[in-house]
Amino acid sequence: MNSERGVPFDFEGEAVRIVEEAKKANLTLRVLGATAFRIHSPNNLKIHDQLERKISDLDFMAYSKDRRKIEKFFTEQMGYQAVRAALTPGLFAGRCIFINKSGGNSHVDVFLDKLDMNHVIDFKGRLEIDYPTITLSDLLLEKLQIVHINEKDIKDSFLLLLEHDVGEEDREQINMKYIAKLMGDDWGFYYTTTTNLKKIEVSLPKYDDLTAEQRDLISLRIQKLLQRIENEPKKFGWKMRARVGPSKKWYNDVEEVERAEHLASGA
Repeated sequence: MNSERGVPFDFEGEAVRIVEEAKKANLTLRVLGATAFRIHSPNNLKIHDQLERKISDLDFMAYSKDRRKIEKFFTEQMGYQAVRAALTPGLFAGRCIFINKSGGNSHVDVFLDKLDMNHVIDFKGRLEIDYPTITLSDLLLEKLQIVHINEKDIKDSFLLLLEHDVGEEDREQINMKYIAKLMGDDWGFYYTTTTNLKKIEVSLPKYDDLTAEQRDLISLRIQKLLQRIENEPKKFGWKMRARVGPSKKWYNDVEEVERAEHLASGA
């Protein structure tokens, strides 16, 4: 786990090692974040590297019912140190945080049941679908739910959309059916997601490291996904909320989510 001076830390190798050891310990643990994008897109890592996408930590998703087992697994078996709630209590209602005692990488976040950021992505019953990462659809949604999407998120989205086609199932595809269903249920999530897909497409020409063919392929897949989302039947509540539009806040501030979690935990 220790990294020699001047040698980059192997985030992908460490992430896979942790998931495999968790499996042996009968723990369901899946990688998310930038490391998961790289693990699931091996044929286009050169593009990620050319775009100078840097990774600084590891993120995982697990089930809250396994929280105690997760803490024991990381501290007793994997050699990590748990960060306790005294620092920022609101952060800990829906996650566990660990530090690599050897200093190889900064820290590990283990989210429990859901990713509760600008929008909520629920992972209950979904972690068994793929391995060693969360599904491709959830990986993309992890980026598309960010209201103020930034360059690193766009680069991760490029990588995923370049490597994987969109389709109607989860096996090595970005499942448009799953994404469209979520968008049809929640106008706010729909608005953020479709806005970000358009931002990602519009930003394509500025990246000279992408060939014209690669930009065209990413654009085509974005257009397919947008069309599938628009074709999805929308619920009555969605239609009513759409009338109000973005003049009323449609997302959660991450700080507010953490504060709400803290209050809900009774800490």
